[in-house]
Amino acid sequence: MKNITRYLPFGLALIVCLTPYISSPTALVIGFLLASLGLVPADLNLAKFTKKLLAYSIVGLGFGIHFDQALAVTSDGIGLIIATIWGTLLIGWWVAKWMGLNKETGYLISSGTAICGGSAIAAVAPAIKADDEQIGLALATVFVLNSIALFIFPVIGHALNLDQHTFGTWAAIAIHDTSSVVGAASAYGEEALTTATTLKLARALWIIPIALFSAFLFRSDSKKITIPYFILFYCAAIAFSDLVPQFEVIYQGIFDIAKRALVICLFLIGCGISVEKLKSSGPKPLVFGVTLWALISTTSLAWLTLA
Repeated sequence: MKNITRYLPFGLALIVCLTPYISSPTALVIGFLLASLGLVPADLNLAKFTKKLLAYSIVGLGFGIHFDQALAVTSDGIGLIIATIWGTLLIGWWVAKWMGLNKETGYLISSGTAICGGSAIAAVAPAIKADDEQIGLALATVFVLNSIALFIFPVIGHALNLDQHTFGTWAAIAIHDTSSVVGAASAYGEEALTTATTLKLARALWIIPIALFSAFLFRSDSKKITIPYFILFYCAAIAFSDLVPQFEVIYQGIFDIAKRALVICLFLIGCGISVEKLKSSGPKPLVFGVTLWALISTTSLAWLTLA
């Protein structure tokens, strides 16, 4: 009976996270609270299961990417997309090194800032062999900044009298997760929402080359490169859903399941971090995330309004 009881809080929390009412940030917080209260059974090997589920989730998300639409947007603003993605990664690498931040944690935060928040972190993490604590710190940092952006970006946009297209482009570049991009843009206007959603979709395609590049960058001392094979399946999912569009209803179902699976992943990752671990890591991850985000936000806004 005692054995069953000690699994009860974890099991109930897991069931709650399966419902559509729990978002990714909330799931991460629930897992974090369980870990901090000592309610996560120590005999559960969550790390191994989480990594596999992360890979499956990313593949499933590929069914929600419309390649032709994303490619069209990419071709319209290819220069800006490339400059902001690679610029963010390069600046992030240098700033993380200057601050003395853990290399993997800094790179995960940079990837989330450069592409699409939690999804990019989930895709890049296996490629660089990041552990649950590093993933958790990166996700927590990104989600905090997402919550802030959701409210302050529309205020800044109205204060600067940005037109709908400019605001939508800025939101897609400077806000991490797609959900927060959609939320901020929808509050600004219909054209801003369309622009932001489509451009963010195009940026999501860059998960593929960034994950492959990351595997090369973080190869072991033996010079062996660990290829993240799930990225190839992610590409296959995008291609298949685009070439055989008549099964759109099924693709949407897979996409929805993948999004829910990603929420479960974040819950499990949250179970691997606690107050003690956050204290030991110090304020560096959050300071790094804020610094990088502020830099990218201001420079991209300046480019869009002054160019």
